[in-house]
Amino acid sequence: MSDSLDRLYQAVLAARDLDPATSRTAKLFQQGPDKMAKKLAEEAIEVVIDAVAGRPDAVIRESADLLYNLTVLWAAAGVRPEQVWFEMARRERMMGIAEKLPKSPKAAKSRSGSRRPIDALEDRIRKLG
Repeated sequence: MSDSLDRLYQAVLAARDLDPATSRTAKLFQQGPDKMAKKLAEEAIEVVIDAVAGRPDAVIRESADLLYNLTVLWAAAGVRPEQVWFEMARRERMMGIAEKLPKSPKAAKSRSGSRRPIDALEDRIRKLG
């Protein structure tokens, strides 16, 4: 899969300076990182909603959109896919492939007692179920 994302990343870089009237990628770059982040969040929500609703074909399509928008945001932020692969390999060496790094106690403490932004999404998903 990393080969596909590497090729997608190269295609995003090649398209970022094209005419925004004909290139979705160029239009996203013209609109800036706020719009890119919004599109990424929208696609992530769509993946979650389709997964909860039991629509695997839609999950596949929306996941492809999610990866595209993530790749656009990486390019805008100056993040290269190999940097992400390196981080994944580092985590695998530390904790195994299925694990992500635990949140720091300080970060968890600062969120305690306040509603997490993801709670609104969780409420929406529960309503679908």
